This record gives sequence, structure tokens and C-alpha cells, in this order.
Amino acid sequence: MQRRGEQRMGKFLEAATEVLNEKGYQGARLSDIVKRAGGSMATLYRAFGDKEGLAHALMEQSIHDFGQSVEELLQSTLPPEQALENAACRMVEEILSPVRIACHRIVVSEGPAHPELRDWFLAHGVEPMERLLSQYFAREALAGRLHIDDNAAAAKDFYTLILGGLILRSINGRIDASDIPQAQQQARASVYRFLQGTLPRDRPSP
Repeated sequence: MQRRGEQRMGKFLEAATEVLNEKGYQGARLSDIVKRAGGSMATLYRAFGDKEGLAHALMEQSIHDFGQSVEELLQSTLPPEQALENAACRMVEEILSPVRIACHRIVVSEGPAHPELRDWFLAHGVEPMERLLSQYFAREALAGRLHIDDNAAAAKDFYTLILGGLILRSINGRIDASDIPQAQQQARASVYRFLQGTLPRDRPSP
């Protein structure tokens, strides 16, 4: 029974992702999601409460998946050149996932109309990831593997350099998951540029 319940919740989330990406948060109706996922409106309400609860569930899923890439970076013993490149490629996969695109469209495109969802996502998704990146840079700077004066600023710079343009293009529909290989190639180049200003002066660039 529990497994069937989890499968039902997964179908609701999958259907919600599709409907949100097609119609936007404002235009999405719970009846459309139920029709696509199967099941009943009563089951959806019991699981998520309402459309806002469903959006929160999608955001939590995306935050968890993206967070794994940062956690792997924190646990990595590889040189920064390799560790940051691996992390960037993993981040690209999550940023271009349908769930993350749906979340970003809610936060960016419809954020002014739904500030509670926007602010929750920033507080529980973006800001914690920047803090974890800052911890990584602090560790690597202390070990002498990176030359960074402001770890928090470096975290914001890295996040923006690797993902900023990607997020914008995915929101407006110019790229999606089918473009991951090319986006990862661009991310590797962005990591290289980032490292030009952070590797110790007496250390050869990658």
C-alpha cells in the first residue's frame, strides 16, 4: 500500500511538472493535473493540500536533487579543477531538468504575483546552496588550493557564472534537458574561466 501511495504521489508530481511547464503556475489547474496523472482530486488534496502545496513539493524535490551535487563537492578530495568541473556538470543536469525549470518559472516569471513561493524557494534552495559553496571555497582556500579573499562572494560568482544564463534561457524555453551535453561543455569552460582568478599564483592553471 505504501509503495502504491508513493507511486501515486510521483505521478502527481510528474503531471504537475508537465502542466506547469505548459501553462504556468497561474494557468495550471489541479483538475488538469489529476486528469493527466490519474487518481482523484481528493487524493491530491490529501497529499498536497492545494496548488501551492504541490508547488512546494516540486521545489523540495528540486532542492534535494540539486543539493546532492553540492554535497558531493563538499565531500570530494579531488583538486578544485576536477571537483568544480564535476559539480558544475551535475548542476547543469539538475538546472535543465523539467522539475527545476518549472520551479524557476514560478520563482522568476510569476514571483511578483506569488512572493511567498518565490521567497521560500530562495530561502530554502538558493541561499543554502550558496552557503555550502562558500564552505567549500573556505576549505580549499585554507588548504592553499585556491586563492580567495571573500568566500561568500566567490560562491555567488560561481553560481551566477555557471548557472545564471542557463536558468534564464531555460525559463524562456530556448533550452531544455535535450541541451545538457552542450550546456555541460559551456559549464566546463566557465569553470576554467573562474579558476583563472582563484588558483594560487604559483600554481599552473588547468
